[in-house]
Amino acid sequence: MDVDVLFKIAGIGIVISILSKVLDEAGRKEQAQMTTLVGVVIVLMMVIQLISRLFDNVKSMFHLY
Repeated sequence: MDVDVLFKIAGIGIVISILSKVLDEAGRKEQAQMTTLVGVVIVLMMVIQLISRLFDNVKSMFHLY
């Protein structure tokens, strides 16, 4: 597994949490919630791609079609 992916996920988490906190303190709670939701969706898409790659590797390793 690439360490770059972990750093990307951590970076996205840090940026989203800071942005959400700033928006929350500015009184824009709806935008803060949407920002958090978008961050979660982005990270979930990255994780889904990794899981798909894992299944492809397992399938090729055991010669499953």
